[in-house]
Amino acid sequence: MLPLSDWPLADRRALVGVFTDIDDTLTTEGAITPDALAALGALRAAGLHVVPVTGRPAGWSEPFALAWPVDAIVAENGAVALVRDPHGGLRRLYQQDAATRAANFVRMQQVLARIEGEVPGAARAQDSAGRACDIAIDHSEFTQLPQAAIDAVVALMRAEGMHATVSSIHVNGWYGSHDKREGAHWIARELLGLAVEPGRWAYVGDSTNDVRMFEHFPHSVGVANIRRFAAQLSHLPRYVTAGERGAGFAQVAQAILAARA
Repeated sequence: MLPLSDWPLADRRALVGVFTDIDDTLTTEGAITPDALAALGALRAAGLHVVPVTGRPAGWSEPFALAWPVDAIVAENGAVALVRDPHGGLRRLYQQDAATRAANFVRMQQVLARIEGEVPGAARAQDSAGRACDIAIDHSEFTQLPQAAIDAVVALMRAEGMHATVSSIHVNGWYGSHDKREGAHWIARELLGLAVEPGRWAYVGDSTNDVRMFEHFPHSVGVANIRRFAAQLSHLPRYVTAGERGAGFAQVAQAILAARA
């Protein structure tokens, strides 16, 4: 991982947008910091598209989709997007049709019950009530799971035919072909009418569930707390900030805006 100062000016100047994780990337101790919020606004004011892509549920993401200066929020690891409508409300866009979502939901609840029954200490995330297209097990938000238990949850999800990924706080599992990378391309097509050129977007993240994004986007940046997961990453971000969490995201925004001055 290279320091942010090594990111060429010409590459930063050519960007049209920024995709970013939320937890422990925009947020610090569970809340967005003033500098990170201001950074989102400054990027938008400079004409860049800004789209958070998160493993959090659609229900949890709704107030932020309404309040933050972003184009949309893609939630549940690419399954659903929240977009403001012209009347100040929100529209939900889903990758799966209603019948598929309903059938998958029943299957996922069965897997969730099995995990809680078979993996000692495993408990569903407290934001589970807002989830439509995935399940989540808390490992570091309100419950501390040892690595062996996290690995057991992932293994059980995959044995049930689910995709499984680990964020800085949750283990997420779902049925379907979507993930963060595919969700980013999907929302750019649906909302912006753009085909994503990976070299013209940056991605900012902090954990193992960002690996596909780090691999796909050449202008990938890890906030400094990514080092916690470095040994588990099959693909590291190209650059790393000096600051952690929201402060690190603000540094990314500053670097992008400095190239456009």
